[in-house]
Amino acid sequence: MNKSVSLGQALRRAVHLRGEGVAVIDGDKSFTWNAFADRVARLAEAFKALGLSTNGRVVLLSLNSHRSLECFFAAMHAGGAITPLNHRLSQIELRDQVADCAPDVIVLSDDFCAMRGELLAAAGDKAALVHAGDSAAPDGMHAYEALIEEAYPLPDQGRCGDDLAVLMYTSGTTSAAKGVMISHANFVANTANTYGELGFGPDIVHLHHGPLFHVAAAARVFSVTHAAGTHVLLPRFVASEVIAAIEWTGVTHATFVPTMLRAMLDDPALIEADLSSLRVLSYGSAPMPEPLLREIMAALPHVGFLQSYGMTELSPVVTILNCDDHLPENWPSGRLRSAGRCVLFAEIGVVDAQDRLLPPGEPGEIVARGPNVMLGYWNRPDLTAEALRGGWMHTGDIGYIDADGYLFVIDRLKDMIISGGENVYSLEVENALAAHPAVSQCAVFGRPHEHWGEAVHAVVTLKPGMKAGERELIDHCRALLAHYKCPRTLEIRDQPMPLSGANKISKAALKEELRTRGG
Repeated sequence: MNKSVSLGQALRRAVHLRGEGVAVIDGDKSFTWNAFADRVARLAEAFKALGLSTNGRVVLLSLNSHRSLECFFAAMHAGGAITPLNHRLSQIELRDQVADCAPDVIVLSDDFCAMRGELLAAAGDKAALVHAGDSAAPDGMHAYEALIEEAYPLPDQGRCGDDLAVLMYTSGTTSAAKGVMISHANFVANTANTYGELGFGPDIVHLHHGPLFHVAAAARVFSVTHAAGTHVLLPRFVASEVIAAIEWTGVTHATFVPTMLRAMLDDPALIEADLSSLRVLSYGSAPMPEPLLREIMAALPHVGFLQSYGMTELSPVVTILNCDDHLPENWPSGRLRSAGRCVLFAEIGVVDAQDRLLPPGEPGEIVARGPNVMLGYWNRPDLTAEALRGGWMHTGDIGYIDADGYLFVIDRLKDMIISGGENVYSLEVENALAAHPAVSQCAVFGRPHEHWGEAVHAVVTLKPGMKAGERELIDHCRALLAHYKCPRTLEIRDQPMPLSGANKISKAALKEELRTRGG
């Protein structure tokens, strides 16, 4: 990958191709590419004036908005890096991440200004505070729009290649949150790896409803900009609002996690909505139950479906199950259960416990290498060395590659259950449960057991109007799986599943609930 590549080039390309075309739609606001680029250059000058240094960090704590996109590009345009934080974290967690990254600038939307004192203290009282909201700026904060109005456009400061572009916090392959350093070249590689498969071009309209602190959403910021397409922003995912936005703005592309697709299928608005503009629906970030995939494909028969697999440390995509792989004539191959094949500018493998590469069909830890692999973990050389040992990024996922190069993900190493000395893969049990017609969502994990070490425990929610009992669901699993793999205990949950910041089912929260109940 050319070390002179820059994410700023994507913005300049969009201006060149579609200067007067619509760049961003955010509620009742819209901006052309010319106007958007001008705002970015002025905001970059304001960030510099506020003290943003070369390689300095701009922390962003905000729901999705046009200002979020502007901050992404302005931070890099000014020579720094953007650090979008997960607004679903506790104040203590946010404070710790701010202290760790030591930002020069902290940008807060209306929803999070009450935390400004704590976050400023965590930054050593050295960061400038910017209010990116529609209300009046609180005391001690700079008004976002005033900064843009009063600044002159700053020339791009020329950061590129291996220079830091985004510092993104993730629990990743260990439980402790850590900053993943993603370079300009990393995200450019991701654009090159996904652009053609997604069918991107200047006529696309991409919906951003997933949080921009998640790497998949952040990566789309750059690839859609490279395409000179149109960004449509929603503050957060709400199924009815997503359906309406697709219809009203002519969305052509959108990305979902499985929990979102379940919510859309359960929303009555889906039946009546005109979603004819939608061309490609991509999904990933969490295992996709095959029954759910078939259900959403049947509901949207005109749409192409694409799955991507990866992680924050891979910027993020390393394999793709493309639209052709989803065609009904290819279903008998069983590849709907796979994560697809390796992207163009990357390499994947599977290794054993001694990090030796394994032949096709042999399960082990999935590893990857290429220009999309992160620079490393912020201030954590020990974790960086461990994750990148032998020149490969160790994903912490278990899987195998078949003879045709398709990757099958079996489970997370940390989610594997050892019961009576037998390995039980939670994903396999979840897939069995998901095949029951009444099951909406499910999560499987190990609970302590005095005899077996761990026992398989399942938590299930049911589809609206459907009924099933615990014994029925366990017996359903017994018809599909070896008995030692089946849930020994099963809980049918009336409330929605707890979700992580990336809208994945939070097994950690479910385990804590079970623990507090004495389980």
